[in-house]
Amino acid sequence: MKRICVTLLVLTIGTMSCRKFVEVEQPNQRQFKYTADFQLLLNNVSLFEISASLPMLSGDDINLETNTSLQNQLTNELQNVYTWAADYYTSDNSDAGWDQLFNQVYVCNQITTNVMGSINGTEAQKRSIYAEAQAQRAAAYLTLINLYARVYTTTGAATDPGLPLLLSPDLFVPLNRASIQKVYDQIILDLTAALPLLPDNVSNNLHPGKAAGYALLARTYLSMQRYGEAADYAAKSLSIQHTLLDLKDYVNGAKPFPRRMDNPEVIMGKKVSKPGNIDLPLSTELLNKFTPEDLRYQLFTRSGSTFQPSFTGRGSYRDKLFFGDNVSAGVSVPEMMLIQAEGLARAGKKDEAMALVNQLRQKRFLPAQYTALTAATSDEALRVVIDERRRELFGTGLRWLDQRRLSKEPALAETETRVFKGVTYTLVPGDRYVYPIPPKNIELNPEIIQNQR
Repeated sequence: MKRICVTLLVLTIGTMSCRKFVEVEQPNQRQFKYTADFQLLLNNVSLFEISASLPMLSGDDINLETNTSLQNQLTNELQNVYTWAADYYTSDNSDAGWDQLFNQVYVCNQITTNVMGSINGTEAQKRSIYAEAQAQRAAAYLTLINLYARVYTTTGAATDPGLPLLLSPDLFVPLNRASIQKVYDQIILDLTAALPLLPDNVSNNLHPGKAAGYALLARTYLSMQRYGEAADYAAKSLSIQHTLLDLKDYVNGAKPFPRRMDNPEVIMGKKVSKPGNIDLPLSTELLNKFTPEDLRYQLFTRSGSTFQPSFTGRGSYRDKLFFGDNVSAGVSVPEMMLIQAEGLARAGKKDEAMALVNQLRQKRFLPAQYTALTAATSDEALRVVIDERRRELFGTGLRWLDQRRLSKEPALAETETRVFKGVTYTLVPGDRYVYPIPPKNIELNPEIIQNQR
């Protein structure tokens, strides 16, 4: 069967239209027909909490130049990702990120297509489940479009190829790539339609509430470089959820750091794992942006001698504060504060932007060791915000999304260089800030055209 979702367990929802006298459930088989069944699908943590991990390897948070033993531990595919190669995979390999995110889309489509006709549920329950599926579909597409399509531009979005835009669970629809603009339009449509029906409070951060809906819109508009709208939606999200952890409470083991699903800073949980489950050294460029007093440096980084195998430098310790807890790349309170601050800085409101940055940073230092940051101009404030994003969000893969959008701004774009196994690789603005679509999927679905890189 030539389809995108090559690993998904095909659900039996399609049988719900059978004639009444043959609708008999067979032993050991389960049809999804009750409203509660569709909520159970959304409760699937192993499916819906997954996000893409490869950006952790693509971005400039890490550098392997002096660690040859770690270089040799990367698979061929991961080496290709790290060196921004023309191709990452052969037709014999699957791209887990692509498959997992499109699996989320498929299950969401099953829900939106069938939940309103389900039984033993109220209209309000059905509409709530429908809205949650819309938000989850939007979140999956937002990650996919930021990996497998070019950076959004106002001049190119209407014609640049985006993604197959799947809105129904039909396994045999054409998979031609819709434009980048159409994909973003659908993300925004899903989120704005879902928002009135999303709950104010959620049972846990796997499920999107109103704060998550606004936060996803903020991240969407940030990716589109529509910074005023991004800031507005970030502010709306923060009006609902704004709790910050005070890191001084967690240094030296004073209190156990909260797990991802218990962390009040996490607005919507999405986890990423270190590619190949290999601990990697942080780049000197990133580490130099910290001062030793920064509690993020103390809590979330460790000497390379701490890790197995050991390496030179320091590595990210976020996923090891609790064994096996992984890293959260979902929308969060600090990210919303920094999106709002960036929008303010770009709008010439440098003092308001710096006030937000300092509000966040005060929770990242001991009070006696903190000195507020200042900026003389809006451009200087903008650079402060971008540096703060690096310090606050490092090790999550979100830096890759920033590198993509900033590559379109000459004043902020950077040329990246890596030395890997004695060979120098360079990533210039406008170059390979788009992942290749897995060849396996193109061979199965020839209507999907490959990215030009």
